[in-house]
Amino acid sequence: MTVSRFTKDFSNLKSTSQKRLLAFLQEELAVPSDSIGLALRHLEQDPGPLPIVLWQYGLITLDQLNQIYDWLETT
Repeated sequence: MTVSRFTKDFSNLKSTSQKRLLAFLQEELAVPSDSIGLALRHLEQDPGPLPIVLWQYGLITLDQLNQIYDWLETT
């Protein structure tokens, strides 16, 4: 699954920054597409920050969560 597939399936993720976040998760942190898809589906039911949802479900480590927030601060 690619970033464009996510943005097509989840209409709330169309901004450039959100697309860049998805690309960072996949390309830099190697978060599996299925994990991202699961978190995005959860967000449809209970909105919140995507990185936190990924961490709460055990889909990323605490170190990866810190890397995401470091990346978000610099972009």
